[in-house]
Amino acid sequence: QAEAEADLVKKGVIPAITYKRTELNRDQLKLKVAIEIERMQNFAHTIDAQLAASRARLAQLDNTLQLRVRQAGALQVKAGISGVLQQIAIEEGQQVTAGMNLARVARPDLLMAQLKVPETQAKDISIGLIVKVDTRNGIVAGTVARIDPAVQAGTVQVDVELTGALPVGARPDLSVDGVIEIASLSNVLYVGRPATGQPQSTISLFKLRSDDATQADRTEVRLGRASVSVIEVTGGLNVGDKVILSDTSDFDRFQRVRLK
Repeated sequence: QAEAEADLVKKGVIPAITYKRTELNRDQLKLKVAIEIERMQNFAHTIDAQLAASRARLAQLDNTLQLRVRQAGALQVKAGISGVLQQIAIEEGQQVTAGMNLARVARPDLLMAQLKVPETQAKDISIGLIVKVDTRNGIVAGTVARIDPAVQAGTVQVDVELTGALPVGARPDLSVDGVIEIASLSNVLYVGRPATGQPQSTISLFKLRSDDATQADRTEVRLGRASVSVIEVTGGLNVGDKVILSDTSDFDRFQRVRLK
């Protein structure tokens, strides 16, 4: 219309004021179109941002769903090993907390031994020492696998890995005895462990006279390494000598005693 009126106003057909109104209307419409185009572009950016936020929310909800699915699956508790169910520590319907002991499963074919060693002797034990475990039905070979760092009731717990074949009747929680081989000494002079004898010390023992077995003379005896029941003699005694191992502290002021 503005282009048509431009020719008409030149020819004097229409007044100039009419053409000016048309031009003004044209300029206003151009400005309105520009504003709408800008609004449309901004709206497109807004839609993209909303879509990105919705996708992030969807991904978050999907992760939550996967977590809930895993938690629901974890409610089906399964033991980490195949074995025999020994004990169930909970009741049906009971609420439990994370890490709570629910049940105990054991493998009868894969056992270990736990020995209680007096704290005074635990210092000589190290990982890898040979152990003989008495199950009352047979002797099983093993090695020291772990030593508890704490002392409980005067003893140290030593875990033994069983390397030999298990005898018939071996089962979890069976009471056993064990002998840990700390060292193997050859050609050693030894006696039963005296009541007051300590390793690497010198003590006085009454040694029976060879010519009169009813009398015993006080003798200084040097002791070496010891086990539970015997102790090494490094000096003061010879093979075949007989000594009194019981407590003779009541006779400390005497050098000779007579036996009745």
